[in-house]
Amino acid sequence: MPSIETYNSNAENQWCPGCPNFGILQAVKKAFVDLDKKPDQICLVSGIGQAAKLPHYLRCNLFNGLHGRAIPVASGIQVANPNLTTLVVTGDGDCYGEGGNHFIHAIRRNPNITVMVHNNEIYALTKGQASPTTPLGEKRSLQVKGVDIEPLNMPMIAITNNCTFVARGFARKIDHLKTILVEAVKHPGLSYVDVIQPCITWGTRPVAWYEERVQELGEDHDSGDKKAALEKALITDDTIPIGILYRTEPRSAFAHRYRSEVTEGPLAEMPAMEADQLKDILSRYIP
Repeated sequence: MPSIETYNSNAENQWCPGCPNFGILQAVKKAFVDLDKKPDQICLVSGIGQAAKLPHYLRCNLFNGLHGRAIPVASGIQVANPNLTTLVVTGDGDCYGEGGNHFIHAIRRNPNITVMVHNNEIYALTKGQASPTTPLGEKRSLQVKGVDIEPLNMPMIAITNNCTFVARGFARKIDHLKTILVEAVKHPGLSYVDVIQPCITWGTRPVAWYEERVQELGEDHDSGDKKAALEKALITDDTIPIGILYRTEPRSAFAHRYRSEVTEGPLAEMPAMEADQLKDILSRYIP
């Protein structure tokens, strides 16, 4: 049985002291303990940003690649080795900005991965420029007169486009976030968790502002009710609902048909192809 210490890495942590990212890191470790996952059963995938450093601070398989490109890499990893628990760790700038197109089409394809977004409403690694979730009118280093376009509401977009697991967590509610992540990983197909993660260096609102507003969804919330889920996703001002906003019956995951025809195990464990089979395939590409 793994423990929290099982996932400790030797990498030097470069987050600001007191950053809410530490809460997310702890929640991820606790979730893997609850799921009884060994480090070699996990693969974390990230792009660029402060959030993307999280895999460095866990002892497990990881892939750290280009800005906004974590989701297609994770989809490929999951198809190649469905035995791995594959989790994308990304930020709002990385996932909703550079990687926005990948996120939208991942909802359509429905790969069996979990996408966890650290949402601090800015690009924190590059000192606080506006991201796709920065509130309207907020002044940032490059938006000196204030952001003049409406922010994206990705949970709402995910629900309306039939993502079958959509949740919102808060970095300072570690056990609550851990519970969400456990359910997300268990969910077959794409599960998406937006995590409110206030930036204590470049953010304009203190952590206490969020602590006063986040509100755990009560037992009266029916996560299977799409209309109710949308109503909760749209609330982002005086109260910010956190929990599993929407969960419905899983649909066929990306590459399911291919896997059912070829192998349900890792591709690396497939028997070697016969020479005649290989020649036949290559002959299709010879003029």
